[in-house]
Amino acid sequence: MDELINDFIGETREMLEALSGEIVAWEAEPGDRARLDEIFRFVHTVKGNSGFFDLPRIRALSHAAEDALAAVRSGDRTPDARLVSAVLAVIDRLAELVEALETGEALASEDDSALIDALSDEEPAEALEAEAAPAGHSARTSSRTIRLPVELLDRMMSGVSDLVLARNELARRVRESGDAGLEAAFERVSATVADLRDGITRTRMQRIDNLFAPLPRMVRDISGQTGKQVSLEIDGGDVEIDREMLEMIRDPLTHIIRNAIDHGIESPADRRRAGKDETGRLRVCARQAGNHILLEIADDGAGIDGDKLVRRAVAAGVLTAERAERLTEAEKHALVFEPGLSTAASVTDLSGRGVGMDVVRANVERIGGLVEIESRRGRGVVLTLRAPLTLTIIPALTVAAGGQTYAIPRSAIEEIVRVKGGGVRVESVGGAAFATVRGRRMPLVYLRESLGQEPSSDPSGQSLVLLRPAGAGLYALAVDDIHDHEELVVKPAAPAVMAAGLYAGTTLADDGKPVLLLDPPGIAARAGLALHRTTGEAEAAPQAADPAAQGPAALLFRTLAGAKRLVPVAAVQRIEDVGSEAVQFSAGRLHVAVGDALLPLEGCGAAPDRPIRLLRLGDGHKEIAYGFADVVDILPLPAGMIPASEPGEVRGVVLVGDEQAELLDLHWLFARHSGRPSTAGRRP
Repeated sequence: MDELINDFIGETREMLEALSGEIVAWEAEPGDRARLDEIFRFVHTVKGNSGFFDLPRIRALSHAAEDALAAVRSGDRTPDARLVSAVLAVIDRLAELVEALETGEALASEDDSALIDALSDEEPAEALEAEAAPAGHSARTSSRTIRLPVELLDRMMSGVSDLVLARNELARRVRESGDAGLEAAFERVSATVADLRDGITRTRMQRIDNLFAPLPRMVRDISGQTGKQVSLEIDGGDVEIDREMLEMIRDPLTHIIRNAIDHGIESPADRRRAGKDETGRLRVCARQAGNHILLEIADDGAGIDGDKLVRRAVAAGVLTAERAERLTEAEKHALVFEPGLSTAASVTDLSGRGVGMDVVRANVERIGGLVEIESRRGRGVVLTLRAPLTLTIIPALTVAAGGQTYAIPRSAIEEIVRVKGGGVRVESVGGAAFATVRGRRMPLVYLRESLGQEPSSDPSGQSLVLLRPAGAGLYALAVDDIHDHEELVVKPAAPAVMAAGLYAGTTLADDGKPVLLLDPPGIAARAGLALHRTTGEAEAAPQAADPAAQGPAALLFRTLAGAKRLVPVAAVQRIEDVGSEAVQFSAGRLHVAVGDALLPLEGCGAAPDRPIRLLRLGDGHKEIAYGFADVVDILPLPAGMIPASEPGEVRGVVLVGDEQAELLDLHWLFARHSGRPSTAGRRP
């Protein structure tokens, strides 16, 4: 019996989450029979189940709601705001009762008569009886589903995580063996592990609809409290995200919605004076971008008053007056994330205490995400939350310092350069270290020193990882060596380790040794860096760029044939590792399958027989893949190019140091796969 009760609680809770939004939508479109039928089916189902389990309060409430809705379905009653509010109140009480049924706690109120009376239309209850339940059960296409305990899913995911680690170790040993036959067999096993991991991961995934379902009700209630008129538009509800991540971003989203209505969208009178429609618009949109979810919340309100924020920040001691004068408009807007600052004129139940947006930022950063803000005075605000799809397996870069291996979340990495590379200069000013990379000056942190290790005996042989943690200022982290990009299974570290403030978790390398995941914001804080959220870069005195650093940044790489070539960094979307099975010759040319994308493949004369690395190149309209062996450096694009004798893959030749390097002709490459004339628009 307990198992049946648990099934009833779980099923009712799922239906409740989706129902409040349906009721609000039905209020806006009273003639929508499909929504009315859906709401009616819910209360009818709850009534029947509560009768079976002998739950009189739930049965009485659901029965009263069913009667009222049956009257609407039969045409005897017209839905109005009073009826919708009464139904919503009943739904809230049902949710409380189901929660109490699960926890065993008693509710403060034991009287539901007021809620039931509110559903009446001043007619005898008998007149509202309409046994129309069979009509509500229209034929629906249902998928086969099964309920599983969350603990079981977690154990399955833990097993798959261990399998991924074992695969990483096996990959290292296969590479060391150099056995081509063994590599081919491993690729099949690796593909199977990847499919299994994706399948198990999807069992933890939920449609983001579960996050969006309460929003219509929330917007309706807050609009009523503030006396504003707000229309809500939701898009991207079919995007899926890890259930744990879903819960992590629920509170930040709630904060943002409340702020958008209370702070951003003006009252009807103010909107009329501004020449706007009386009803404000709020748009919530979700989309997947790589291994991240982008959640965008946009309103057409008054926008952020940057000058008011600056005045309050100076008064609160967050900014100095001198620093405030140098802020750009975007930096002023980012002050909303500073603790204790609010633009509200007075404290209300919704806002005004200076608590909220700083919590949003902290919660999103805690899960490896970031928050971006864009505001235009009088036009509104767009807030974008970027969060990983899952907390369990993340892409990371493994590095070495002092003989130990560490991992850095790839989402925080902007670039990797060598200290000895062109356009890189390291210097010390007043006891503080700085790195200048192609004219950009930023603070420099030595990982060895941050971890309490002995300084490197050869600092010039180190590499710099340029980090921008969660949208903050840029800084450089000096490490002894760069290992590789890997997918790592991250788990919480021991409390004593996490208390150091330098680590975000622990994982295992492919050789089975434990690896600590570094926390970029924590390292910056330990080094005492003033990486203000309000600045595009870390605070550092401007300095003239090196003469050699005037050209755009270019990636110097080695092709599969061993030649050195250059491509503008701006055209490189990302670098991927793929197995040989992902490459096939079709439609007269090579193509590679990367995730859900099928891309034309250049840089390979034939289908490879072993894993390769890809540059994913984009021109804003199309994307292609280019196979290569390894990255050599990132440096300013040299001047003095000698053009190629005829149009083709190579645009010309330049001198890098004392060696020649070929410059890719991106226009020719993209034109080759778009049907455009390959010589059109070529620059001399």
